Amino acid sequence: MKVYATEDIRNVVLIGHGSVGKTTLGEAALFVAGASSRVGAIQDGNTVSDYDEDEHKRKFSLNLSLLPLEWEGRKINLIDTPGYADFVSEVICGAAAADLACVVVDAVAGPEVGTDRAWQIAERWNLPRMILVNRMDRENANFEAVLDACQKRWGARVAPLQVPIGSHDTFAGVVDLLHMKAYIGEKGEEAPIPAEIEEEATALRAALIEAIVETDEDLMAKYFADEPLSEDELRRVLHDALDHGLIIPVACASGVKQIGVRQLLHNIAFSGPSPADRGFEHNGHSDLTADPKGPVAVMVFKTAADPYVGRLTYIRVMNGTVSADTHLWNTNKSADERLGTLYTQRGSHQEPVAQLQAGDIGVVAKLAVTATGDTLCAREKPYTLPAITFPSPVYSMAVKPTSKAGVDKLGPSLQRLIEEDPGLRLSRDEAAELVLSGLGDAHLDVTVERLKRKFNVDVELALPRVPYRETVAKRASADYTHKKQTGGHGQYARVSLEIQPLPRGSGLKFTEKVVGGSVPKEFIPAVEKGVHEVAKEGVYAGYELTDCEIVLLDGKHHPVDSSEMAFKLAASQAVKEAVAGASATLLEPVMTIRVTAPDANAGDIVSDLNTKRAKIHGINPEGGFSVVEAEVPLAEVQRYASDLRSITQGRGIFELEFDHYGEVPRPVAEKVAAEHKKAVDAAHAH
Repeated sequence: MKVYATEDIRNVVLIGHGSVGKTTLGEAALFVAGASSRVGAIQDGNTVSDYDEDEHKRKFSLNLSLLPLEWEGRKINLIDTPGYADFVSEVICGAAAADLACVVVDAVAGPEVGTDRAWQIAERWNLPRMILVNRMDRENANFEAVLDACQKRWGARVAPLQVPIGSHDTFAGVVDLLHMKAYIGEKGEEAPIPAEIEEEATALRAALIEAIVETDEDLMAKYFADEPLSEDELRRVLHDALDHGLIIPVACASGVKQIGVRQLLHNIAFSGPSPADRGFEHNGHSDLTADPKGPVAVMVFKTAADPYVGRLTYIRVMNGTVSADTHLWNTNKSADERLGTLYTQRGSHQEPVAQLQAGDIGVVAKLAVTATGDTLCAREKPYTLPAITFPSPVYSMAVKPTSKAGVDKLGPSLQRLIEEDPGLRLSRDEAAELVLSGLGDAHLDVTVERLKRKFNVDVELALPRVPYRETVAKRASADYTHKKQTGGHGQYARVSLEIQPLPRGSGLKFTEKVVGGSVPKEFIPAVEKGVHEVAKEGVYAGYELTDCEIVLLDGKHHPVDSSEMAFKLAASQAVKEAVAGASATLLEPVMTIRVTAPDANAGDIVSDLNTKRAKIHGINPEGGFSVVEAEVPLAEVQRYASDLRSITQGRGIFELEFDHYGEVPRPVAEKVAAEHKKAVDAAHAH
């Protein structure tokens, strides 16, 4: 593919709910543009963008993929993204690299919860938007109803650019309202507007022109003076209004039948923004204008591991021109990176290219330290582009290798997958378990399958241990004497201490009020060590003791038989006795949860949360959806991703955030303590 000038490039991310036909639309676009010789089908596992084995198995996209094509002298970089909620990180990466979001909406279902999520991402990246009502060939397809729903959701900026000719079996083409021309069939042949929709088309055109002239004072003056408006003027103003988010044009198509796809590409090529139309923020200064002659600034928006080429870094050139075999400076890592061959990527296929101009997208292989979100630039003119932020994980599982051989390989292999997928996190919990966190159970299932396929590491997933804490509810004291008489030196130490509760979040405090040297100064650190060691292991149920103060009041030593070890042991036994008398209780992590789902599901969500010991804070309506806010114990929502999916048939999403530690109800605490005792007894029996 030839090198395109900045103003002739269009970077368009396809976003939307799952199963609305984004991948099929991408296939149709490649085919009609002559970039591929056949149209693949998701069912057959042979589409250009879904090339991963996991995608073939699941029949939906898991990764973003690049689909560059040439159309009427322009290069359009289509970025296909997943619609499934667990893989939203890929949508964020795709949006970061784009200048226009094409929000794909189903012609039957209209806007759905995933459409809203995609919309918010486009909003966050300040992306101009257009809406494509896809799958017009479906039974019950209804363009007017979907247009109406979109206008209710996103306001009067939403204006139809096209109207369909027929629907379902009779869907035959589209009418371009700007030029008042009909385009029929997959070849998009020009034809007169069918009589039966002429009236509707005329009314919608009037609405479109009104929406366009409202964004431009000169045009508005001409319009009200009843002067004729030329198509060129209208298109120029539409281009500017789209670019500034003042108009959200609506088109329609059927990816499967390839009807309307040519008109979509034409509208992107001639009304869509080029990289030169959009300035970029750099530390508050808008000084990056996609100038091919300017200083180089490159954003890394995705990292992937290719089985043949190795690590692939997906880049978008924000400014300047990047050539193959050059060195660039990574400002995030303060490191020099050598760029070898540059490629344009189509699906899984790379094609070498000599250079990428400002605004273009490509990939480079085998960079040493660069990760997603980093900035590459000329060392003498360093830039740091705004970071790409990803949602916090909401679903965690402990990962255990099934064989001894997997133990050493597990950490490094997971680390490689995390480089590819910024939605994953890896941590060690207090029980020294390796905990993998992601955006849902499907997310972790896919990760586990990749781990096996790419690195031959077999693992099993289990619920991680809830990080409870122990505390006491009242003041208590204990006096313990440690005494052992053996041949030679004996062991002797007496410790008298008191425990009392402290406010939440205080941690564990140790103080001493020893009078008259009954515990010599040199043994007090040993007492403190004994206290902290037993507190760390827990007394009541095997969890760390916190939010209390332990005061050393008195004790007794022996000039010969006392030792640090004796005082440490006496202190730890005294703490155990004090806790037993102080109404030990458990604290648990309490999370704030925000669930967004269709209004119809709100009642079921609330009653399900009530069974999970939740405190509901409120239910707020947001255009056909309800947002339920509550606080809920972590122990009750470890598998919430699957619970919510079954309550809402996959239409609900949620966010989870740690809020505070709260007291566990007595029956629950006793159950946890009993399970701990059982585990300890079983371990001793072995």
